[in-house]
Amino acid sequence: MSKLYKFLSSFILLFCLLLPTNSSAEISSLSSAINKAGRQRMLSQRIVATYSQVGQQIQTKKSRKQLKNAIILFDQQLNELKKYQPIGSINKQLKKVDVLWQPMRLIALAPVNRSKAEELREHAEDVLRASHRVVIMLQDKYGSRLGELVNISGRQRMLSQRMSNLYMLQSWGFSSSEYTGDYSRALNEFKGALSELNNSSLNSSQINKKLNKVRKEFAMLERSNHKANGEYIPLMIKMSTDKLLIIMNDITMLYEQLE
Repeated sequence: MSKLYKFLSSFILLFCLLLPTNSSAEISSLSSAINKAGRQRMLSQRIVATYSQVGQQIQTKKSRKQLKNAIILFDQQLNELKKYQPIGSINKQLKKVDVLWQPMRLIALAPVNRSKAEELREHAEDVLRASHRVVIMLQDKYGSRLGELVNISGRQRMLSQRMSNLYMLQSWGFSSSEYTGDYSRALNEFKGALSELNNSSLNSSQINKKLNKVRKEFAMLERSNHKANGEYIPLMIKMSTDKLLIIMNDITMLYEQLE
């Protein structure tokens, strides 16, 4: 991977996913709305992952900053989506997201406390489901295969962070068959959606090139997601899932630009 690509990928991730900005572009199209609504799903999962990383002192300064910026970005994008859909059933669903988001936001903003981690995840699951419903409503309004691809690609971002947060919770000592099962399902869902994206006739050569990078990184994640010598390897999983997030964000934006 070239130094230029690494720099550009890191910049895109910081600008689009991590850093709040007062000059965020307004939503100007349905595909853009689907992309941003889909990113809300990812942020619900990323907040749990980074919260757990802070609790375990995994790249603490960086993880704390990522947690803070994910909260700010969720607020910012929720407001943008509300402005884009001022009336109708989608607006009602966005209000539901807002209601569910507030208790999650309060926990995430407070000092990290292991006793609050599972409660945070429970709220995140509610926010995820409600945010996903917004995406589906927007996709149905769009009514094209391209809208579906933006949704599917965007959902891969969420799955990367879902795998991360489930792994982090387990490495933090939360032993649950539910977490183990959800982690396996997330892996399988990511793999299945990746195959669907690979087979799309709408893919540009640039999209296919990036999907190839995702395949390679995901294969590495699959090999390393088990315990190493009976121990969890959260830092390695964090790095791998963050790479998947970076590339899938690039791909989602590329699908959006096909409009």
